[in-house]
Amino acid sequence: MRCETKLLSLICCAILSLSVSLSSEARELQGRMGLGYNSQFVNSSELERVPAVSLKYGLSRELATELLLGFSTTTPTNRVTGIKIFKNIFFETQLNFYGFLGAGLLSARGNSGFQCMGGFGAEFFIPGVESLGFAMETGGSMDTLSGSLAVRTMGASFLDAGIHFYF
Repeated sequence: MRCETKLLSLICCAILSLSVSLSSEARELQGRMGLGYNSQFVNSSELERVPAVSLKYGLSRELATELLLGFSTTTPTNRVTGIKIFKNIFFETQLNFYGFLGAGLLSARGNSGFQCMGGFGAEFFIPGVESLGFAMETGGSMDTLSGSLAVRTMGASFLDAGIHFYF
């Protein structure tokens, strides 16, 4: 039984490595608009999920920007309006590695505040589905949503950093 599991794992790894190596270029996003979501800002907690709808645009091969807008009309209201700037650092097959800076105006639980963030991330594309990008990010942020300055570390899977469909 144990030998069968190892053989099955080896076969799966071989198939995966073949499928990933089919394309040899990084994803070119210059002049392309991506429509998706982002759920990284601190007003989107486990109890009050308010992901922002986002538009991401490739300004050049190295630079991109993202505009975010999210809201909930519950009482109290919950909103985010933000912007992120991306600088591609390293291009890999089916993956772009970047640094980013972001800022947003927030409201949640009757409080308003500001958040800024920065760090590194990667957006990857599945072979055969080249218009769909999945992002992961890590870094740090500062916000005033609680009424005082809070500094936090940040780690976001594609469930929070976002998924975008590029036109």
